[in-house]
Amino acid sequence: MDNNSEKIVWSVTDVNQAAKDLLENSLMPFYLKGEVTSLLIHRSGHVYLGLKDAQSQIKATYFGGAAECRKIDLQNGDEIECFGKLSVYTVRGEYQFSIRKISKSGSGTLQQQFEALKRKLAAEGLFAAERKKRIPLLPQTVGVISSPSGAAIQDFLKIIDRRAPQMHIRLYPAIMQGDGTAASVIRAIRFFNRTRLADVLVITRGGGSMEDLWQFNDEELAREIASSQIPVISGIGHEIDFTIADFAADLRVPTPSAAAEVLSSNFLNCADFTDNIKRRIGDRVELVFQRMTNRLERMESSFVFRETEHLLDSKIQHVDELENILNSSLERNQLNFAHRLAILENRLHSVDPALPLQRGYAMVFDGGKNLVRSALQAEAAEKLTLRFNDGELDVKYTSKG
Repeated sequence: MDNNSEKIVWSVTDVNQAAKDLLENSLMPFYLKGEVTSLLIHRSGHVYLGLKDAQSQIKATYFGGAAECRKIDLQNGDEIECFGKLSVYTVRGEYQFSIRKISKSGSGTLQQQFEALKRKLAAEGLFAAERKKRIPLLPQTVGVISSPSGAAIQDFLKIIDRRAPQMHIRLYPAIMQGDGTAASVIRAIRFFNRTRLADVLVITRGGGSMEDLWQFNDEELAREIASSQIPVISGIGHEIDFTIADFAADLRVPTPSAAAEVLSSNFLNCADFTDNIKRRIGDRVELVFQRMTNRLERMESSFVFRETEHLLDSKIQHVDELENILNSSLERNQLNFAHRLAILENRLHSVDPALPLQRGYAMVFDGGKNLVRSALQAEAAEKLTLRFNDGELDVKYTSKG
């Protein structure tokens, strides 16, 4: 550079304007074919959209074209042919296709592929409700398949940390956009099924266009999700974004935050239930304690505790009276017993066989010491014994007198 020459410094606007002049004047208007994406029909009457094919996409504008687009019922996924020219939007330094005429040329290729695969897998029963696995009510460990640097995982973790901090999260870093996404997610699913390191799996990423999410329309990925022994939650895209992976999953949620809320909801319910039980137990214990306190206070103020000594003296007196009654009863019973004993003794004495002997009678016994009660019995005995009051005498029977 010549040191004597004046230095020229361009502004950003200058550069963008030069690019605009160069691009817009170098190419004549032409026809462009592509699939509609990110369609926005603005209330100003202008239309903003994207056009794409299998490899690339370009932004497009159709100023004043709102009525025409509504007339042909333009939708995302429609394949169109449009006539216009390239232009540069200098404010952002972006080039775009400025549409002058537009017409539909049939359904978009990607949308056709999506619908065809969806019909095929649905016919096989891959999306059937009866094959869906139940999501655990209180999962202890959640396997999250996501990009570690994406906003999706951050949103997910914030909600879990706030609502269920006891839940353990295992993150499997995976590619979530572009080539290799399907293969990366498949590896993650197989890892968790092999190691059994999670009770439930969550595949999550932020929203995006159809082409951003296209890898989640992979047939092999859909089959891997459906065959997973661990329940799978799909949190891919936003409310209106559906992929084949969503249909194959056991549960589809619209956002990563929604996945976190579903998994943590029962923890909140359990916490509320536990707090309620603790509160009810506390109230019950307080009630019982109050009742026992009142009962103790009533007992302390009762006559029993205030006049204990008096009551004891009264009981002692009562015991003494009972003792006197018992002694009197015993004395009476002793006298009555002695009298009865004397009577019995007299009765026994009156039947004493020795008394007649004292009056001069004798008792006759045979040789066998049997009492002889008749003459015939005496005749039969060889030997007789007479027992007197003062002794015995042996005699021999000779004849009747």
